[in-house]
Amino acid sequence: MKIALNPGVDQYLMDGCMRCKYGGTPQCKVNDWRNELELLRQIVLESGLKEEIKWSAPVYTHHGKNIVAVAALKHSANISFFKGVLLLDSHKILTQQGNLQSDRIIKFTNTKEIERLRNVLTSYLKEAITIEENGQKVAFKKNPEPIPDELLQAFEQDANLEAAFYRLTPGRQRGYIIHFSQPKQSQTRVGRIEKNRQQILNGVGLNDRYTTITKP
Repeated sequence: MKIALNPGVDQYLMDGCMRCKYGGTPQCKVNDWRNELELLRQIVLESGLKEEIKWSAPVYTHHGKNIVAVAALKHSANISFFKGVLLLDSHKILTQQGNLQSDRIIKFTNTKEIERLRNVLTSYLKEAITIEENGQKVAFKKNPEPIPDELLQAFEQDANLEAAFYRLTPGRQRGYIIHFSQPKQSQTRVGRIEKNRQQILNGVGLNDRYTTITKP
C-alpha cells in the first residue's frame, strides 16, 4: 500500500508548529524528539489513517474524523487518541490530558519504548478506528462548575468570544471555567480571561498539546 505523506507534517518535523517564538529555531521542542515523532508517524501511517495538519500539528483521520495526533511536548514525544476514553486500554498505558474528558495520551522519551510497544500501538489504532466506524460517542459530563461572572461579562462585551467559547468541546469549556474561577481576586480572573482570549477565538483548549498558558 502506498502511503500518502503530507508535506505539512514534513515541515512540522523540521520547524515545529510555529505557534511560539521558538518555531524554526534550535530551541523548538520538536528538535529534541524528532526521531521519536518520525517513528510514531510511521506506525500511525501503517494503520491506513490519512495524514493531515490541524491546529498546526500532525493529525490522523479516518473518513474525515480525527483519530490520533502525534506531537512533541517539552519532555516527551506523544501520541494522543481523540476518543481514548473509549479504548479498553488493556495495557494501562493511556493517561488523561488535563481536564479533557475524551482524549487520552501516551508519552515517550526514546525510540526503544516505542518499538517495544509497536504492536500494542497498532492494536490501539485498530481499536480507535473501529470505535469511529461504529459511531461510538463519548458521553460528556456537563460542566458542574458555574461560569464566573467575569467570563459572562466578557461575553457581553464580545459576542465573537462567546460564540467561540461555546464552539469548544465541553471538556475544553470546563478546563477554561476551572482555570478562570481559581483566583480569588476578580482582577486576576479578568487577567486570565484576557491572556487566553485569542486561544479561545482560535478554537484552542487550555490543555491542548501545542499551547502554553502563562498564569499570573
